[in-house]
Amino acid sequence: MTKQIHAGIAVGQVSEGYKLEHGYVIPKEWKVVHFNECFHRLTQKNTENNQNVLTISAQQGLISQLDYYNTLYASEDKTGYFLLQKGDFAYNKSYSADYAYGAIKQLEKYDKGIVSPLYICFSANEGTNTDFYRQYFEAGMFNREIYKVAQEGARNHGLLNVSTTEFFSAALVFPPVEEQKKIAEILEQCDKVIALKQKCIDEEKRKKHGIVKRIFSSDAHKGWEEEPLGSICTFINGRAYKQDELLKVGKYPVLRVGNLFTKGEWYYSDLELAEDKYIDSGDLIYAWSASFGPQIWTGDKVIYHYHIWKVIPHARIDKNYLHQYFMYDVGLLAKEQQGGTMSHITKEAMEKRICRFPSLTQQKEIAQLLSMVDQKMELLQSELDEWEMKKKALMQLLLTGIVRVKP
Repeated sequence: MTKQIHAGIAVGQVSEGYKLEHGYVIPKEWKVVHFNECFHRLTQKNTENNQNVLTISAQQGLISQLDYYNTLYASEDKTGYFLLQKGDFAYNKSYSADYAYGAIKQLEKYDKGIVSPLYICFSANEGTNTDFYRQYFEAGMFNREIYKVAQEGARNHGLLNVSTTEFFSAALVFPPVEEQKKIAEILEQCDKVIALKQKCIDEEKRKKHGIVKRIFSSDAHKGWEEEPLGSICTFINGRAYKQDELLKVGKYPVLRVGNLFTKGEWYYSDLELAEDKYIDSGDLIYAWSASFGPQIWTGDKVIYHYHIWKVIPHARIDKNYLHQYFMYDVGLLAKEQQGGTMSHITKEAMEKRICRFPSLTQQKEIAQLLSMVDQKMELLQSELDEWEMKKKALMQLLLTGIVRVKP
């Protein structure tokens, strides 16, 4: 029955027990209301000189710029900013890959904070279940309303052109109050599990950081050798491609930095190159521009782009040890850069960096130890990803009324 309801809603058909109201297929007991029936606009300015400037993070919601960026991106005079109290909401009209229609977040971490006057701020009317609507906004259920008033072409300097009048006149799905409460409770239990999984991952990261620091710091072990990286491994440049050489289909995938760190589009090539211009599963590689870091490649045979090095360790260096050392060294590189932000590093500079290493046997032991920690983090991350997918599926079922819950 659930599949039938879902299939019907997908094509705008109304199943028994449901109705079509203001473009929403919802259970007969539910209704659609105007946004301003549940929320009211906040326009209180920062007359108290609050300095907690907030920004919106996809994962952390409304968070202090100092906590998120470790710096402030705000004018010196902040009296024109809007003041938020804990529990209030803010809509950021800036759009991104993760939030094509902007983002609505609730202030949960701090008692007070201030946001740019470009944000639309609002608070709940008496009787509104903010726990339910926090989940509703997070699931993107309000996006269709933004879409109606911010069509293609209505964008200005990275901001969606959404007026406050249109925003507060938009539609909200409104289930019975007790059902709202139950839906919120179910989704909040998912949030608790997800938060616990993330806490475990963060703890493992802290543990590994401590282990790595003890192993690789300059005074950790006496008697280790110290040599420039260029004398213990070979960095091989990838090939620079012209745009017309990157094909939509072809014999070999072309690995670019974007494919390593994001879901960047893949290109292909039919060129037959020297063998050292290919990466095979198990090879050690290093991205050196824009996004940084080493990886052990686990995919199929690919050609690698110019902004990636293939790294060949010499006989006295264990590949997995070098991989772990590179991950440690990335942190050092970031600290050495102005502001801690890397843009690129040259091959010559990389070859001059000093690497500390023990005997080959000890290298293998260290690599195995750190690999076990990595595997534990990967397992936890897999569990976290699974729970986030479960919650996403539950949101689509519960917040649309496809699956009903008993209060």
